[in-house]
Amino acid sequence: MLDKHIVFFDIDGTLLNEEKELPKSTKEAIAALKKAGHEVAIATGRAPFFFQNLREELEIDTYVCFNGQYVVYKGEVIHRNPLNSELLEDLAKVSLAKENPIVFMGEEEMKANVPDHEAINEGLATLKVDMNLEHDPTYNKGRDIYQSLLFCEEGEEKFYEEKYSAFNFVRWHPRSVDVVPAEGSKAVGIRKVTDLLDIKPENHVAFGDSLNDLEMLTEIPKSVAMGNGHSRAKQAARYETAAVDEDGILKGLQMLGLL
Repeated sequence: MLDKHIVFFDIDGTLLNEEKELPKSTKEAIAALKKAGHEVAIATGRAPFFFQNLREELEIDTYVCFNGQYVVYKGEVIHRNPLNSELLEDLAKVSLAKENPIVFMGEEEMKANVPDHEAINEGLATLKVDMNLEHDPTYNKGRDIYQSLLFCEEGEEKFYEEKYSAFNFVRWHPRSVDVVPAEGSKAVGIRKVTDLLDIKPENHVAFGDSLNDLEMLTEIPKSVAMGNGHSRAKQAARYETAAVDEDGILKGLQMLGLL
């Protein structure tokens, strides 16, 4: 029998296609993977409340979210790494003066620091999640914020990168970047899970497609980039599979000999 593996899946562009649909072959492949005795986990930039339905559908209770800042193993939180509150407050003031709004993301909900903004609406619409985003410019005060969404056009993040070295700014949309702690990444969050398991490092697997997957795809021995992925993700990964809608997950797992 094949040694037990643990497989981490990104969500957007990996498990879900551009329409945020889960291909039938992907759902069946994950069920087969678990039946074969392997551990299955999610590693995403999303907040936990943004993929609860998907976790339930796939019956997955181990996940790395907020790009590694919040980690749950078998339903229990094992790692929290919130943004520095003082620096985040400063960033919010500076970005507001530059007309770059922010969405603050806690573990249970998120709030925007400006009401009804075009860029925020456009960016969040691509996630196709059902939510009513409220405006609360003080939501970041007195609570842990694990990730923020800074809405700025491509190239504008360079100003923030130079001013706030304690944060990483990772673009996920033409009009927005994720703001996460500089020392945090999906790879760091994944290590919090794998440190608990008696699974050899060479049996760690990750599937991803985007810029926030680079550390994970670089660090994990059996890393697979989706055919629809960013060119840098493909360069970082050890292997490349087909696109999401071309049975990419199933084919990738077969390529690795896991199915």
